[in-house]
Amino acid sequence: MNVLILLGIDTSGKTASVAVCDEENVLAQTSVLTRLTHSQIIMPICSDVLRNAGVSLQDVDAMVVSNGPGSYTGLRIGVSAVKAMSYAMKKKCLGVSTLESLAYNMRGFRGVVCTVMKARLDLMYTAFFTSCQNTITRIFDDTILSEDDIASRIKSYHGDIVLVGDGAKEIYSIPEISELDNVVLAPPHLRLQLASSLCYASFEKQFGSADALNAEYMQVTKAEKDLMEKAQSEKHA
Repeated sequence: MNVLILLGIDTSGKTASVAVCDEENVLAQTSVLTRLTHSQIIMPICSDVLRNAGVSLQDVDAMVVSNGPGSYTGLRIGVSAVKAMSYAMKKKCLGVSTLESLAYNMRGFRGVVCTVMKARLDLMYTAFFTSCQNTITRIFDDTILSEDDIASRIKSYHGDIVLVGDGAKEIYSIPEISELDNVVLAPPHLRLQLASSLCYASFEKQFGSADALNAEYMQVTKAEKDLMEKAQSEKHA
């Protein structure tokens, strides 16, 4: 499939971001850090971004959405929106790792990109990538680690490292990390999710049908956890 124009939607965190991109240009993008739920604003933002880009939904070749890790509710909203539009418009779509998309914020940086997102307690979702000559290459799969384990991995690399994501500041504030000369914190405008980065992480991937699109939570939801604990309790009663 020769994708020319992509519509990207990211609702995996506190920022709701929508972009329309071709392979050489960000045609339009809006990112909003809001207290409103993503379900209230994501479709109006999509309409505005498409209008500002001068294209209709029919003109879009495919759609891409951040499918996790991230907020359970946020992921469901984004994935559901893309599935609905894909079904309605008969368009192909794709889910891309939020952590991989964040790495594309730093495309052009030469070194290691450490993407980190808050999970629970002192745990964070994380993945590491190399960035060289505008090419992002994954070092290891998305995983959940403690802050101390992430710090240990960072210290094992000797080249330049940039921290990206909503957990980047917490990791950078660890004294043994902040005192390292080779570690920097991504600037605020590149630290959180951007739908344009989601698009550029997608152009060379294989798009599919909406039936294959699902959120990748990486952790059981609280409701699922409560049910499992209840079942265990009843089993031993």
